[in-house]
Amino acid sequence: MPLQIEILRGEKQVRNVTLKDGNYRIGRSRSCEIQLDDPSVSSTHALLRCENSTVMVEDQGSTNGTYVDDTRLTRPLKLTADRMVRIGDYTLWLRLEPPPVNGTAEPEPPPGLFKTKQVFFKPDPAISPSPNAQQKVPPAELDAALDKPFTDAQKRKRDAYRAIRAEIHQELFKRMDLKRMVMTGIKDNDLTDKARVTIDQIIEHFDERIPKGISKGQLASDVFDEAMGLGPLEPFLADPDVTEVMVNGPDSIYIEKKGRLTLSESQFLDEQQLLGIIERIVAPIGRRIDESQPMVDARLKDGSRVNAIIAPLSLKGPCVTIRKFSKIPYKVTDLIRFASMTTEMAEFFQICVQLRKNILISGGTGSGKTTLLNVMSSFIPPTDRIVTIEDAAELRLNQHHVLSLESRPPNIEGKGAIVIRDLVRNALRMRPDRIVVGECRGGEALDMLQAMNTGHDGSLTTAHANSPRDALSRMETMVLMAGMDLPVRAIREQVASALDLIIQQDRFSDGTRKITSVTEIVGMENDIITMQELFKYVQTGIDDKGSVVGYFTATGGVPTFMEDVKVRGLSLDPAIFNRRENMEGGR
Repeated sequence: MPLQIEILRGEKQVRNVTLKDGNYRIGRSRSCEIQLDDPSVSSTHALLRCENSTVMVEDQGSTNGTYVDDTRLTRPLKLTADRMVRIGDYTLWLRLEPPPVNGTAEPEPPPGLFKTKQVFFKPDPAISPSPNAQQKVPPAELDAALDKPFTDAQKRKRDAYRAIRAEIHQELFKRMDLKRMVMTGIKDNDLTDKARVTIDQIIEHFDERIPKGISKGQLASDVFDEAMGLGPLEPFLADPDVTEVMVNGPDSIYIEKKGRLTLSESQFLDEQQLLGIIERIVAPIGRRIDESQPMVDARLKDGSRVNAIIAPLSLKGPCVTIRKFSKIPYKVTDLIRFASMTTEMAEFFQICVQLRKNILISGGTGSGKTTLLNVMSSFIPPTDRIVTIEDAAELRLNQHHVLSLESRPPNIEGKGAIVIRDLVRNALRMRPDRIVVGECRGGEALDMLQAMNTGHDGSLTTAHANSPRDALSRMETMVLMAGMDLPVRAIREQVASALDLIIQQDRFSDGTRKITSVTEIVGMENDIITMQELFKYVQTGIDDKGSVVGYFTATGGVPTFMEDVKVRGLSLDPAIFNRRENMEGGR
């Protein structure tokens, strides 16, 4: 029974492939029977064994791994029909094609799919098993192919692999002066092609020294990642389930996956390799890191946030923290699906943005403030002129009229720094309809409050705080950091007049992120800023799996600007503010 594979890249169908009995290599190399041309795919990434209606998939030591049901394989796995195999950015949907009945035409594809031209590949006899060979049949259960602890033999093989990889890497830099080639303005594609050809030549030269059992295709892919990419970090950056990567020196790489921190098996060859990769991250955006400037904030091409710190400040060696951003920015429907908020809360937020209310998003580190800010910004009408201000540009807005400003650190002489406060003041002269500040952490808070109070309504920003009341205290402190000797009452009046809403976002013990409080700023009573809470999240416990259990609820308070909703011709059901438990989206 032939195997039919539908190959998709993202959500777009690439082609359909029908295979007969035999072995088929999947990878980026042209020698592979199924070629997937993408840098996230290794030269020879995986192997499909098709025999007597049985399909086995086996990873070939790929850099980014082969996944079935979002789980990385470490040994061959028997597949059943309708299984999804993920390789890099590609998804292979496998199904066994039933034979024609009484010479009738092939069956129609399932609903939602369409036919394309069928392509038949001839199996490679060099890797096809002998008919009389006895093959070990691995367990059919998925658990048998999941990640397991490394054995001593596997560790010895890993060490041998790293040793030969380091030699090839050093030889590459002897043959190619990559820094000089970049400085001369060579195109990325030409540099990439040159590096791949040189790596293949070096591997052929080292052929006799490469230990048996090591894939040359995998070796070439890893060396290329080290020279042109981010080395051991590349698999984690390609894995959509990894949300954060933490490098604690060359021998320790932690990853956050589905809210859980785990120590990976990946390591850097040495400190020099790690320092080289840090330099490769910061150089393209005009930043530097050295002994005189031993820490830096930067970003990757996809907008992921990067922080690096080196000796003498870091005692464990160079440390890098990468907060990944989804390739496709999260939408409000995603946050509702993640149970970060409810549909009613999302409807209320949209109305607030349309009414040009000034909103502060507060929360701790890693609580999802920037993600929520990006979602809230998506509610801004496309007719508005938006100016975004950040330390490292992370926001990705879909509107067309967006101006993105980014701060600049001092140069090697300690001069030329442009801080967030400078950019906020400059933004006021750019005729903005909306100002979006990635994070207030200093004197720029005063300029932001003044902007909100002088006609720049509808501004959005974030701040670190543990509760809405703490966020007000933080704003007071940051205003004082501007160097203005203002009385506390005057500062509070500025805050109460400028801010309309505080949204508190928290990260829970199970890794989930939720909006725990939505609070309206009502006004001043004596020297105290008065607030009323509109929505909140109530945690009731933790289940057997360690997941947080709770519910969202309205508090019964009604916003003071409900009349503005009617005047603007907008629709907002007052019933969503009625106090009740177990609102949609709670767990």
